[in-house]
Amino acid sequence: MPRAVEADRLMNMTFNRFKKEASITEEELCREFFNEHCRLIKVKNEKIAVKNLALIIKTTIRLSNEIGFYSMSMRDLSRETGLSMGALYSYFPGKGRLLDMIHHLGGKTVMRVLQTYIEKEESPAEKLETAVRAHLYLSEIMKDMFYFFYMETKNLNKKNRKTPVASELLTERVFIDILKEGVKKGIFKIDDILLTGSVIKAMLQDWYLKRWKYRKRRINVEKYAGFVIRFINKNIIKELK
Repeated sequence: MPRAVEADRLMNMTFNRFKKEASITEEELCREFFNEHCRLIKVKNEKIAVKNLALIIKTTIRLSNEIGFYSMSMRDLSRETGLSMGALYSYFPGKGRLLDMIHHLGGKTVMRVLQTYIEKEESPAEKLETAVRAHLYLSEIMKDMFYFFYMETKNLNKKNRKTPVASELLTERVFIDILKEGVKKGIFKIDDILLTGSVIKAMLQDWYLKRWKYRKRRINVEKYAGFVIRFINKNIIKELK
């Protein structure tokens, strides 16, 4: 495919188009989770279970972003969801398992979507641009969950931090692997691949952690994605002699 045509195709990866194609809804995520963990969930009616799982997760994230996960009690969750304490425990045995459940659900979804879009590309440069756009667009669609991931991970003790930290490193590894491929093929020129991957991840995090700043400056997710991509390319693309 000619570079001009390929560039047009990548630029046409708008947020609205991505949102429509990815079709990520809380209900679909919870249905996937239910089908994977139905043996551990006492409620066997899929329709009821999926509806309540979506309600529990949405309410947990909202309360956590307002008062903090550890400040939220099971009674708070029961009151806000309208589900009894017994009903809540039929989906998870305690707050620790609930936290793992949300991290597992979100982390798996992010990796699945990223890999699906990256696999469509051939060159490392195209893979990198697609990965940046997909990650930023995902964080816009799942903004409350992404914020939850970051804020709660930094407040966890060493034992409970293992799962979310592993998920964080896994998504960072996606970018590091693309950078390594680009260097190997002579497309990228990078002195420190690990540090470059870490900085790229930090730029992506800045979008969902400080959305108020970009909203105030009237910068939408597409404009931010374009800037990040140009900034990265300017610093790593190997100049042709």
